[in-house]
Amino acid sequence: MLSRVAERVYWQARYLERAENTARLLNVFSTLLLDLPTGTKLGWRSLVEITGGEEAFDARYKQAVERSVVKFLLAENNGSSILDMLAHTRENARTTREIMPSEAFEKINELYYFAKENASSGISRGPRHELLEAIISSCQQISGLMAGTMSRGAAYSFVRLGRSLERADMTTRIVDVGSFNLLSSISKSKDQAAADEPYDNILWMNVLRSQSAYQMYRQHVKHRVNGEDVVTFLLRDEEFPRSVTHNLITITKVLHKLPNQEKVSKQVEKTLRIVGRGKLGKLMDEGLLEYIDDLQLEIASVHKKVADTWFLPNK
Repeated sequence: MLSRVAERVYWQARYLERAENTARLLNVFSTLLLDLPTGTKLGWRSLVEITGGEEAFDARYKQAVERSVVKFLLAENNGSSILDMLAHTRENARTTREIMPSEAFEKINELYYFAKENASSGISRGPRHELLEAIISSCQQISGLMAGTMSRGAAYSFVRLGRSLERADMTTRIVDVGSFNLLSSISKSKDQAAADEPYDNILWMNVLRSQSAYQMYRQHVKHRVNGEDVVTFLLRDEEFPRSVTHNLITITKVLHKLPNQEKVSKQVEKTLRIVGRGKLGKLMDEGLLEYIDDLQLEIASVHKKVADTWFLPNK
């Protein structure tokens, strides 16, 4: 398999997963607006920081208010929006049409044009939820179609590799929504501060729902929703398909089918150890953000090893 083809297949899967998870992030914030008390203000800038788009955002906007952040992450041509992620997905799928199911490309094409036609309407609160749910559902349909119709050769291995790595990274970013990035930005009066816990639980419940994880969490974790258990579930549960640990384990299985994978495997094993060794109860009080940042750097290192091994063989 040509390295340029492998790279495009890998990035097609990553961009599709990133579009889905960015839609999930926007859904968390939009749902919180309905669930938190009237007058509570969300720090929308934290959403820009979580997705890594501060520099591009600051070049366009003076303030990180709801409308500007939603427009930036949903509808703009800025390299970070859902619309741009779907455009990149479409382009990578178009240039590898000979090795992927034609039905998958057709669905990707349909999703891109649907998003292009409707993205601007999602800037307003009214139609936003329905639009984001449609994008999430279509991304899942495409992933399921590829899982059900692609032969289990090298091409599908790179699809799984890209999807699992992106999902692991984006799950850590969604955990960030419930950590200090957002909680410190929720504006409350001093009288309200004494009643933080109910708001925290609402926040973590929405984090679970953003990952379609609420029902599975309640089946496996018998306690009521709380930050420590939610973070543990989303980072460490080996059975839940969107957890970081599950996706890193999936990557180890995929790597066994690919040549020259030793360096990548070592980095994945290192990342798994980091996921497993943090004392989350203590970190929830003292340094969850730093722990998540370190974990994201390790996940980025997995990508670098992948690129060095298969996409940049002559560099």
